[in-house]
Amino acid sequence: MSAKIKKHKNLISIIILLMAASAIALFLSAVRMSRSDSARYGFLLWNLMLAWIPLGFAGLAYVLANIHKRFLYLFVFISALAWLIFFPNAPYILTDFQHLSYTPTDAIPVWYDVILLIWFAWTGLLLGMVSLYMMQELITRMIGKPLSWLFVMVVTVMASFGVYVGRFMRWNSWDVWHRPVSLFIDIFNELRHPLANKETYAFTIIFSMLFLFIYVTVTLVGNMAAERQKTP
Repeated sequence: MSAKIKKHKNLISIIILLMAASAIALFLSAVRMSRSDSARYGFLLWNLMLAWIPLGFAGLAYVLANIHKRFLYLFVFISALAWLIFFPNAPYILTDFQHLSYTPTDAIPVWYDVILLIWFAWTGLLLGMVSLYMMQELITRMIGKPLSWLFVMVVTVMASFGVYVGRFMRWNSWDVWHRPVSLFIDIFNELRHPLANKETYAFTIIFSMLFLFIYVTVTLVGNMAAERQKTP
């Protein structure tokens, strides 16, 4: 058991760090609610909880794949599919910055709201990147490193469109089960008229570039640290 913990100590440390970041985010939100007697940013708590779901499914797929039992491969696939459906919830919190445009009426300094949103958004973004990294590792084992980066790019575009669907079309991940037909029709109508829905495509492309840039940067920093440890 200790050998397995040592092998995945960095991943465990990151998860503990994300738990600490989430706890601080909850504390900051609680302070704001108590000082303003308002739940204006209460939705951040729900969004943060949703951001943890893809990490849970990615972790489940990661653990099951490491057991190397064929009868578990179906559960790995199901976990990976669930991860893909819920993955947009992680970077979705970045779009909550639009709420800063609303005029505050509860006497809370704007700088506090900025820090509050940054803390929630950055935590959600990191949750998404860690879960994507775990899934990329699985794909790397299956089809190799180059194609795993193709996987990352495709998933990033899909997730960015998913963020748009959630923020502006007002659908959520649960609707995949509750109202799949209506969801599919709405998405199809949105995509089949590119010229009439330029904002949809523009948001998806720009958000994809932002997320991919941050993900690649964080990955390269991690690789630099690993190379430094290997250097005698």
